[in-house]
Amino acid sequence: MRIVRDLGARIEFTAEHTLTVDASALPAHRADSGLASEIRGSFLLAAPLLARQKHAVLPAPGGDRIGRRRIDTHLLALRQLGADVRPGDPFVLALDGPFRGGEVFLDEASVTATETALMAAAVAQGETRILNAASEPHVQGLCRALNAWGARIRGIGTNALDVDGVETLRGGHHRLGPDHIEIGSFAALAAMTDGDLRIADVIPDDLRMIRLVLSRLGVDTQMEGSDLLVPSGQKRAITPDIGGAIPKVDDAPWPGFPADLTSLALVLATQCDGTVLIHEKLFESRLFFVDRLIAMGARIVLCDPHRAVVIGPSRLHGTEMASPDIRAGMALIGAALAADGRSVIHNVRQVDRGYERIDTRLAALGARIKRES
Repeated sequence: MRIVRDLGARIEFTAEHTLTVDASALPAHRADSGLASEIRGSFLLAAPLLARQKHAVLPAPGGDRIGRRRIDTHLLALRQLGADVRPGDPFVLALDGPFRGGEVFLDEASVTATETALMAAAVAQGETRILNAASEPHVQGLCRALNAWGARIRGIGTNALDVDGVETLRGGHHRLGPDHIEIGSFAALAAMTDGDLRIADVIPDDLRMIRLVLSRLGVDTQMEGSDLLVPSGQKRAITPDIGGAIPKVDDAPWPGFPADLTSLALVLATQCDGTVLIHEKLFESRLFFVDRLIAMGARIVLCDPHRAVVIGPSRLHGTEMASPDIRAGMALIGAALAADGRSVIHNVRQVDRGYERIDTRLAALGARIKRES
């Protein structure tokens, strides 16, 4: 919000959880370097700024420090649609006329690169086909928002998106869908603390793989209409593969298990009976928070930057630690709630970027948690 406001748009909350944006006047094309470098999502301004201003100056994006996070795929998509890109810090991008439609093949199914390609293709001259596109629920949400504002996007929810470019987009309304990562996080926290939780207004189809992985860890979930139920009294017994082989929880592009939930799955596994291999394929530093869990008493063997073997259940004890990123921070909060004694978690501003009012919401569920300045 601060970055977009700094570019000249009017943006404000007009009701609780209702944001109104007026970008009819957008004089600037250079994002504030201090703000934009703090969050990875700032690079999503590239396509809109090019479409509106024909120039964009953006710093290298920030975000979680979980390993190398490429933006090469974003640049590939922008170049294939006609933009000139000069890498550096800051990145300098230019566009001569409108974006030009064509075939865009992404070298990885990146969520934000797909979103960049979609926004550029929506106002491109001619037709665009985006192949190897990401299809996560939030990508689908962007497609529906763009269509509501005048875009013509087909193939929503698939890995091949067809876009008929329009000259301009109009204003309109869009309702954000429920966050499947947040839902999975709360379900995991309930299971590891033997809570009894009802999560209201979910989209059941978005949770199929999450619920399947929870069931393999011995956690039963139930659907009651649009509510997800996590009952207390879970057996939390890991189901071995056929022949007694050690099972694996691994992440994959949608509809696979989300990479953003591997940290929570790992902590949950420490409270389950059995052995499981956690394989985080995407980021080479995401599992480096396990040393905090080992210090709390967890039995974990970190095989390499991407794989960890968890032997449960382990009795955890409270300790003092720091949150390295959003998802590890949420996982450490879960570990602290499941542990004996008191824990202190520093750098919680990381967690705040992904979970609204996490302390007050967990306290309302019965957690003994408070924020200290």
